[in-house]
Parts: sequence; structure tokens; C-alpha cells
Amino acid sequence: MTLEMQAAGIGREDSSARRADLGGWRTVAFAAPAFALTAMLLPVLTYLPDYYARELGVDLAVLAVILSVVRIADIAFDPVLGLLIDRSHPRLGRYRTWFILGGPLAIAAIFMLYNAPVGVTGAYLFVWLAAANVGQSSSYLAHVSWAASAAKTYDQRSNVFGWMMVFSVLGMFTIMALPPVLSLTLGWARTDGVEAMGWLMIGALPVTMMLALIATGEPEEKPAAARPSMGELLSLARRPTVLRLLGADTVWAIGPAVAATLLFAYFDSLKGINRDLAGLALLSYFVGGMIGAPIWIRIAKLKGKHRALMWSGFTYAVVQAAILLVPAGEVEIALAVMAIAGLPSNAGPILIRSMMGDVADEVRLETGVDRMSLLMSLLSSIGKIGSAIMVGVALYILSLTHFDMKAGSGNSADGLRTLALLYAVLPASTGLLTAWIIRGYRLDAAAHGEIRRQLDARDARLREGGAAAV
Repeated sequence: MTLEMQAAGIGREDSSARRADLGGWRTVAFAAPAFALTAMLLPVLTYLPDYYARELGVDLAVLAVILSVVRIADIAFDPVLGLLIDRSHPRLGRYRTWFILGGPLAIAAIFMLYNAPVGVTGAYLFVWLAAANVGQSSSYLAHVSWAASAAKTYDQRSNVFGWMMVFSVLGMFTIMALPPVLSLTLGWARTDGVEAMGWLMIGALPVTMMLALIATGEPEEKPAAARPSMGELLSLARRPTVLRLLGADTVWAIGPAVAATLLFAYFDSLKGINRDLAGLALLSYFVGGMIGAPIWIRIAKLKGKHRALMWSGFTYAVVQAAILLVPAGEVEIALAVMAIAGLPSNAGPILIRSMMGDVADEVRLETGVDRMSLLMSLLSSIGKIGSAIMVGVALYILSLTHFDMKAGSGNSADGLRTLALLYAVLPASTGLLTAWIIRGYRLDAAAHGEIRRQLDARDARLREGGAAAV
């Protein structure tokens, strides 16, 4: 290598590209931030609504409005964030820069949310929920875009997103285990358990982010013909493959979001299982998710990602509806059924994000422009629409029956019946609808392999041309 080539940065780019390749221990270390990035906002749907309503005295209708407004605002923010990431060219790398920037804001918001005082106002919750979403979205979107860019092949993308989902579920399992474990073993109060969840995330987020930064370099930046615009974002959203993935992700997200929000009320009011033991049922669900993740990755490698997604949708519909059959008061049966129900729960996030990475390669081959962050921002943004709306709708519908979180089984028959339908039947229907949406998807392993072959050949020619010019 000549001194001129070194001065031009060609050697550094090749070295960075090699270090950005995901494989072995680098894949595991790179995936580690998903532990905190995914788990940090899960209690917002599970513990915090119930906790704010029961312990801090926040009105259920106020909670419904705040949760919906913040999530809808987050939907609008993600595409803007995707545009900013694809437009930026910082020295540290566009993915790593935005990945780092979200961390401090997320940590500050976590502290305020998990240490909220009694008598907290709606304005307080709105501000810090919005801050948490901005910080988490920045780091999360940069992380998934970074992952899809660093993973080159059809199966490698499934592998890296699978590891990210393993860490996601491990984080969700750990954070949700804290309140029941601390209560049952140490006698901690519920308020102390909620605060412990926040401190876990505050400690885990910087440590896992550092692991990813040490293990993985910034992928070599692809040539871009033009700076991204909102018009281009809309054009991408109209592509048939993108529309299909956006629809599937939107529908899939509804089921787990609604079920998570109503879980404690469901088991307390309909199954006679108190909130600490219901927390154990939720942990069983996460264990099932961890067991199921590699199964769906294996199916995707053997039969294709879209077929694996279809089958997981059918499976989710059956096992989610089966939760209705759990006998009242039977904790052991509830734990077993929830573990089974968790088996297909992670298939959607793994497979759909991996498939969107494949679509980004297709777009780059056709246009010569790398729009990975824009496509991932579309997925992150539009995929939240269903859950953002339906969580608020579910809580509002429940409030129309005058359902009282503190009354448990003492609620009206109409309220209890509505709770059962919202918790089990509504999510089950989303699995069937996801399978219907993704049918006919065409970008399989063979098609993507040809796309990667042409991209690699073109990238090699561009590098040779750049070296010759120097």
C-alpha cells in the first residue's frame, strides 16, 4: 500500500470494514445493547401503568391519553431521525455517533420515570416519557441500522438479529423479574421493586453500549447519489416489499403490546393470581421467547424468512388464545401455558427486521444509494402505529366498562368479559392477520443471494476505481 493511499484513508476503510464484519464473539458483543435498549421501555406498558394507577393515583383515562400521545409523537420522530442519520457524516461514523448520543438522555429519563413521586402529574409523565422515547429511539435505530449494514448475507442477518433478540428477551426477563423476586425473597415493597428496575437499566445501558463500540467498527460507507429527503422516504414506503413488511410489523406489534399492558389486571381479576405471581407468569413468557428465538431462525434458514413468519403468526394465534383456558388459581398451569405462549413471540421482530435489511440491499442495487437507516426508521415508526393506538384504545374501552384496577374480580361481568377479549382474543387475531399480510413475499434467499453478488461486484469495481484514481 502506498503512502498516498494511506493518506487518502483507503487502508483505514479496509481495516474498518474488516472489523465491522460480524461473526463469532463480535456478534454477541455487538448485540449486547439490546439488553437495555429493548427492556428499558417495557415496564412502561406493563408495570408502570398499573403502578401509576394503583400506587401513585394517576387516573386510568389520563394514562391512556399520555401513553397514546407520546407513542404517536414517537412515530413522527423516527422518520426524521432516519433522515438525520442518513444525511450525517461524522468522523466517528453515522451509526456509532447516533448510537452514543441517545444514551445520556435515555438514562436521565429512566431515572425520572422509575423514581416518580406520589401525586405525580400528567405533565411530568408526558415530558419524561417523551425524553425516554427520543433517547431510546436514537440509540435503537442506529443500532439496528448498524446491524443490518454490517451483516451482509441473508442468513447472517437472521443470526445477528436473533442474537439481538436473545439479549432483548434476556433484558426483559431480568427487568421484569426484579419486582416479584425482590418481593418474594427479600420482602421489598412494590415501589422499591420499580426503582430497582430503573437502576438496572441505568447500569446496564452504558456497559453494553461500550461492548458494542469495542467489538464492532463502523461499516464502510456506501456511495450515495443524493441526500435523503422526505419525498424519498414516501417513495420507499410505497414499494410493495416495504409495504408488506410495514403492514406485518404494525399488526404484529399490537398483540404483545396490548397483552403486556393488561397482563397484571387479567391474571389478578380473572385468574385469581396476584401481581407478584403474575410477574412470574410474565417471566415464563420471556423464557419461552428465548427458547423460541433460535427455533424460528433455524426455520427461516431452512424454509425462508417469510414462511417462518407465516408459521409463527399461526402459532401465536393458537397459543395466545389458549391462555383463556388456564384454570383460576392454578399458578403452575399458568406458568407452563405462558411459557408455551412465549415461543413464537420474538419471531416477528427478528424476521421482519432481517427482511427489511434484505430490502435495503435491493434498493441500493437499483438506485446506487444506501438507505438502510431510512428503511429501518420506517419500520420503527410505522410499526409503532398499531400498538400506540391500540394500547390507548384498549385502556379506554376498559374504562368505559368502569373497570377498576384495584377491584380485581369484584369488577362487573361486562368489565371482566371485555378484559378477557382484549387480553387474549385481540392479540390472537393479530397473529392470523400477520400471516395473511406476509403471504406472497418474494425476496427469498436465492433472490437476495443474487442481489448481494451484484452489489459485491459493483463495490469491488468502485474500490478499484478509487484506488486507481489515487
